[in-house]
Amino acid sequence: MKGFLSQKQVETIKEQYPVGTRIELIHMDDPYGPIEAGTQGTVESVDDAGTLHMQWDNGRTLGIVPGEDQFKVIPRSQEDVKENDQNQTMGGMGM
Repeated sequence: MKGFLSQKQVETIKEQYPVGTRIELIHMDDPYGPIEAGTQGTVESVDDAGTLHMQWDNGRTLGIVPGEDQFKVIPRSQEDVKENDQNQTMGGMGM
C-alpha cells in the first residue's frame, strides 16, 4: 500500500466489510507466513489503517489489506438470509 488511507477511505472499507463478513483469500504477498489461497475466514474487526483482522477457518488470525491482498467476499447463502429475515421478524430473537 502506498501511504496512509484517509479516514473516509477507512470508513468505506468498514462499510464494505463489516464484522461477520465471510472472505475467501485468492492471494497474499506475505513472505513470512502467508495464508494459503482458498482459505476462508470471517472479518473480526477493521482497524484505523483499514486492515481486516480475520479469524481464518484454519485457526490463524492474520489480517488482510484491501488493495494489497487479493480476496473475494463469500455471498451469504439463501438459508442465512432466510434465517436473518425470520429473526428480524421476531424482534431479533433467535429461536
